[in-house]
Amino acid sequence: MKRVITIADRAALASLKLLVALNVLFFLSFLIIALLAAGKARAEIPDCAGTDMLSALQKNDPAAYRKIETEAAATPNGKGLLWKLEKAGERPSFLFGTMHMTDPRVTTLPPAAQRAFDAADTVVIETTEVLDQQKMMAALFKEPELMMFTDSTTLSSLLSPADAAVVNKALDARGIPLASVAKMKPWMLSAMVALPACELARRAGGAPVLDIKLAEDAKASGKVVEGLETIADQLRAMASLPLAFHMKGLVDTLKLGDRMNDVNETMIVLYQRGDTGMLWPLFRAALPGEEDDPADYAAFEETMITSRNKVMVDHAGPILAKGNAFMAVGALHLLGAEGLVEDFRKAGYTVTAVD
Repeated sequence: MKRVITIADRAALASLKLLVALNVLFFLSFLIIALLAAGKARAEIPDCAGTDMLSALQKNDPAAYRKIETEAAATPNGKGLLWKLEKAGERPSFLFGTMHMTDPRVTTLPPAAQRAFDAADTVVIETTEVLDQQKMMAALFKEPELMMFTDSTTLSSLLSPADAAVVNKALDARGIPLASVAKMKPWMLSAMVALPACELARRAGGAPVLDIKLAEDAKASGKVVEGLETIADQLRAMASLPLAFHMKGLVDTLKLGDRMNDVNETMIVLYQRGDTGMLWPLFRAALPGEEDDPADYAAFEETMITSRNKVMVDHAGPILAKGNAFMAVGALHLLGAEGLVEDFRKAGYTVTAVD
């Protein structure tokens, strides 16, 4: 029987989009850890009970699933997480796609990636400022407007009465007083509510997201650790997107409630399979009727992925020239015609997928 996509399904997939959006911003993933640790979040870690939404689609609407699969297959470099970078005169290096999560299925590297990591002299992540608390806070205090409203604006002033009711109810259910986040920019609050309770609890308990774990393990083993961006770079990119885009994403995510577990599980399953090319086709196929959505997410992809990819390649050049590096960045940066795999090819590297 063909599955009818309900309003709840659309909300789930819209929030999956937001979770993907936040997942390409490594700094926000770290900031959640800092905020939760400061707030002394509860120590008990609830079970993650999500359901893979794509598997449900495959079972209930196989035609829609096949369409998504076909589109994903046409996405350049949409399959695989580990890539070998080779250029004449340089020792080979590796490019690895991460997911900014603490789930053990994510933080346990595939065997080939673990071997490449172990053998590397240098490990490269998106930003190393998160490894130094004082440096991080100093960077944040320089541009507080990237995180907070510094004028008379509040979150409530940007919400319609109906959306304000949704936000107030959802925050109250999470034990977050609206007054405590009233001056917070919407992408900051979204980063706090766009993850399931099990993920938040792990972070509050000190579990590192994959990127930080790689950097900490690298430092412990005497490797050089390098970064490609600054915290300010990442926050400026997020802040450059329309405020209405961020407010809609916040409201949609809060409407989702407990189904965020399904969103999280879908992300992890696709990541484990290395099927990053499935993400955007899934969104486009399962979100009919949202006329403003394609333009919004085209702007997001350009700002948060494509433009940053160019900067990453430029900054990675001198590091890769030294050879034997393991470069780990969000997996969504790798795929597509404007992704890092293609950008490195344009920069003169032979880039090969590693099983």
